[in-house]
Amino acid sequence: MAELNQRTLKGAVTCQGVGLHSGARVEMTLRPAPADSGIVFVRTDLHPAMEIPAASRNVVDTSFATNLGKGDVRVGTVEHLLAALAGLGIDNVRVELTGPEVPIMDGSAAPFVYLCRTAGIELQRRLKRFLVVRKTVAVDDGDKHAEIGPAPRFGITCTIDFDHPLISDQKLSLQMNDRVFHREICRARTFGFLADVERMKSKGLALGGSLENAIVVDDFNILNPEGLRYADEFVRHKILDVMGDLALCGMPVIGHFTSMKSGHALNQRLLRRLLADPGAAEVVEVQGRKQLEKVALAPPAWGALEKQAG
Repeated sequence: MAELNQRTLKGAVTCQGVGLHSGARVEMTLRPAPADSGIVFVRTDLHPAMEIPAASRNVVDTSFATNLGKGDVRVGTVEHLLAALAGLGIDNVRVELTGPEVPIMDGSAAPFVYLCRTAGIELQRRLKRFLVVRKTVAVDDGDKHAEIGPAPRFGITCTIDFDHPLISDQKLSLQMNDRVFHREICRARTFGFLADVERMKSKGLALGGSLENAIVVDDFNILNPEGLRYADEFVRHKILDVMGDLALCGMPVIGHFTSMKSGHALNQRLLRRLLADPGAAEVVEVQGRKQLEKVALAPPAWGALEKQAG
């Protein structure tokens, strides 16, 4: 089935914007890439250009965003773009950047989905490889929890509970596919609290943040004049973040992710624990969707995780 073939873009597409945390003006170009090459970020403003594969092993910081690095070179806030690519089933792309951070655009994944669809999506001859979760793996940090366990397809359940009347006790569970991602998740924007803005800026964060690229709330109100895109946009954006973070395993995941008050740091701890345990997941390549679901529910035929999965 064509849906199980790897995907890339038909052509290059470019956008410009500011980095949410750096405030830097950045041009980003998405280019087609060969099968099995994965998502690779390229800092073209450096000489020579520096390539950083989108892999969990390259995560160097999870403070308010997921940031990749190699040596002294960084690429920040990669999760929204990675979520868009994962939501569209795109496996192989070269992401060229003229600065240190992926542009934030409107704070959601929707502009990146639009860019990819403008470029066109091309099927490649190689089949996708899937990371099938074989046993439940969990991590905790105080009252925060994240786990991933076996399931016949990819699903996410997120619960958030901020000490705020607008963002308390929101929960959403979805079985993910490209249609669900586009309809329910991709337009959900990142969010923050007005009280935290000055503190973050004093630490060199949120320098590019504004009401045009984030939901901002004060003690009682949403400050964005247009209001919310979904009644529970906050938890939907958390699901978007999870998709971007899990994309750093290098292939689609077959399993169910569940979290309570999790964030980028805990998501990455969970992913690294999953990839480090040779009995927790298995890389499979199948010919059809029914076969994939059958494999996902079958007893494991243990195989070593390939290095590029981590």
